[in-house]
Amino acid sequence: MAKEINTIGVLTSGGDAPGMNAAIRAVVRTALANGKKVKGIRRGYSGLLEEDIIDMDAVSVADIIDRGGTILYTARCAEMRTEEGQQKAAEICKKHGIDGLVVIGGDGSFQGAKKLAHLGINTIGVPGTIDLDIACTEYTIGFDTAVNTAMEAIDKIRDTSTSHERCSVIEVMGRNAGYIALWCGIANGAEQILVTERYDHNENKIIDNIIEKRKTGKKHYIIVNAEGIGNSEILAKKIEAETGMETRATIIGHIQRGGSPTCKDRVYASTMGAKAVDLLCQGKSMRVVGYKNGEFIDYDIDEALAMKKDLDEYMYEMSKKLSR
Repeated sequence: MAKEINTIGVLTSGGDAPGMNAAIRAVVRTALANGKKVKGIRRGYSGLLEEDIIDMDAVSVADIIDRGGTILYTARCAEMRTEEGQQKAAEICKKHGIDGLVVIGGDGSFQGAKKLAHLGINTIGVPGTIDLDIACTEYTIGFDTAVNTAMEAIDKIRDTSTSHERCSVIEVMGRNAGYIALWCGIANGAEQILVTERYDHNENKIIDNIIEKRKTGKKHYIIVNAEGIGNSEILAKKIEAETGMETRATIIGHIQRGGSPTCKDRVYASTMGAKAVDLLCQGKSMRVVGYKNGEFIDYDIDEALAMKKDLDEYMYEMSKKLSR
């Protein structure tokens, strides 16, 4: 018989992402609509271990859908990686009557959710990361906003790069994944896109390409560089020394994590949060909500964590053709 859930907890863990508030709102209001109590856990697993837990109602999540960040705050938690920390977290959940938990975060957060599920707390993971690096889903909360923020910033940098006839090396976030770099490179019409998954560290090839483009009369040059590659300042200095072309590095940074979420991030995050609650109400546990082929689906958490993900090869090859 499926375990009946009476109180649902919700937390955000790992890096923040625009749309997390929309997901929290959906969890709270869907749970209330199903006659469940809701507890908000502040600062992720760290807050859970410190019992930073609050009661939530419909008013708690009023007017937050358009806000970036997360009203529950977030943190990374080394203690949750230990068996003692996991046991303590499960005991605290039980102490506060939390028998179902929605974890909004990335793969590391899902590992914690999996451990709690084995300790008797029904858990559902919701993918929240701007990096788009969770293998089981084509969409993660925050990516759409982050990539649009980066795109708009690069548009502005291109304006000044054109005015000064210079080369700009622009570093975008994404940790070890190149999705933001690839999407921005295509959207911004970059002359060179450096993604972690395909980079061969051949800086001379980049320099030769710039020299050849200048021979054809090109006055400016945009390079979008993924965070996982980094060293943008070093690359910019080398390009300027080797080509004589004024070169500047810009690291866009954490503005990509903030800001009001796009319509897509609000709607998709809301749908994922609601689906997570529906799964808990059905007695499900150890599931991860995902989006694939136009549908919101769910996976076994072990299956989800075992999946591998790579860049779309067609998009990557297309980007090289378009940058000529």
